[in-house]
Amino acid sequence: MTGPDATGPDATGPDATGPEGVAPARGLVVLPVVGIGEIGRGADLAGLVAAHAELAGGDVVVVTQKAVSKAEGRIVEVEEDDPAARRRLIEKESVRVLRRRGELLITETRHGFVCANAGVDFSNVDAGRAALLPEDPDRSARRLRDGLRARTGLDLGVVVSDTFGRPWRRGVTDVAIGCAGIAAVVDLRGTADANGRTLQATEVCVADEIAAAAELVMGKAAGVPAAIVRGVDPGWLRRSSVAAEIVRPAGEDLFR
Repeated sequence: MTGPDATGPDATGPDATGPEGVAPARGLVVLPVVGIGEIGRGADLAGLVAAHAELAGGDVVVVTQKAVSKAEGRIVEVEEDDPAARRRLIEKESVRVLRRRGELLITETRHGFVCANAGVDFSNVDAGRAALLPEDPDRSARRLRDGLRARTGLDLGVVVSDTFGRPWRRGVTDVAIGCAGIAAVVDLRGTADANGRTLQATEVCVADEIAAAAELVMGKAAGVPAAIVRGVDPGWLRRSSVAAEIVRPAGEDLFR
């Protein structure tokens, strides 16, 4: 199960039912989903999460890219000690190479993500194998949400998370590469700040913030592939897409 009881009035999150953009009134609870174990090709992720988590309406289920990629068969064989083989695989998963430094490539994937090595990951998989990004992470999130709804009858959000670096900042953090049923971006433009001034440019990437919060309880080596984020603003529960809302169009990019 996910851990200690978090169903009391101080743990379930906001009472607010206001429009998208209203901040949660009581904070969030983030719970790891433990006991799922190793995930193989064709695994029923919805069934596994439903069997190991005590879900409530309005929860957001965050599942790692690695878990989704394993279930969808996005694991390939590669000679990881052969730099040329690794580079060929990364280039195959890229539509554009932006920068090279030694064995590190910054590339753009077919999804529009700009990241290190096209998201190809050699960690937490068997030696001689690599995990590729899901073909369509938004679709993966929708499938998982539909599966969870069929099993629980609950209205839930789903985020597929992955670990990315950030330009000009050290360290990595988890971000959303796919989502369903939870806002990817909350647009606060036109609303008032605490001093009554109208916000002109504030768009909050809540899906990334939820992914980062979930990673704090999943970790990188604990074998916890999912987490529950409870207490998000109910106004954020809507149709959504990372590809449509988060990925910046090339025409808006000042750096590429």
